Amino acid sequence: MRLAADQEGAVLVEATIMMTIMFVFVLGSIDFLFAFYQWNAAAKAVQMGARIAAVSDPVAVGLNNLSVVTVGAPGSSMPYFEVRCDGAAASCTCAGACTGVGGYNAAAMNAIVFGRGSASCSDATSFYYAGMCDIFPRIGPANVVVVYTQTGLGFVGRPGGPVPTVTVALQNLPFEFFFLGALMRFNKVPMPALTTSITAEDLSSGAPS
Repeated sequence: MRLAADQEGAVLVEATIMMTIMFVFVLGSIDFLFAFYQWNAAAKAVQMGARIAAVSDPVAVGLNNLSVVTVGAPGSSMPYFEVRCDGAAASCTCAGACTGVGGYNAAAMNAIVFGRGSASCSDATSFYYAGMCDIFPRIGPANVVVVYTQTGLGFVGRPGGPVPTVTVALQNLPFEFFFLGALMRFNKVPMPALTTSITAEDLSSGAPS
């Protein structure tokens, strides 16, 4: 009876339980704030990637010459096409009018991910040379999808190539958690779909000839 009624150490047990809950709550709050930072940085990186893709050689080989090789009356509307380039598969697929559109340009994808004239992250000397991974270092070519979609702009025979809408999206990129990752397997939580679309310009990394 004395053992059952003994309450010595009860405060220590209660404090241990409460401290464990408080530690999980505090560390979890830090992790979720860091996850929000990752989401925000990744969204900005996608915007950067779309801007670079709009004024650079396309990831799909031959796309910047599509308006010239397309069969049709010069000056007529470009026929519909959609070219999807997947960095994970290192390939491009096309639906619609795809005359002359061929393989996957790894150098063009690297320019979007790493920045102009760079093959690694965090080495940009100015904003002009920054790529997606300069903003969010965990982004690699395998995490990027670039889609070129004809939306009525441009015309058959246009010397600068077609004027598609360029959409850059992220894929297969999970959040990174410092404290809760191993505890609750939160490192398997994928980021939500992040996409940015912008109208292409000359689709060339060099000056017009």
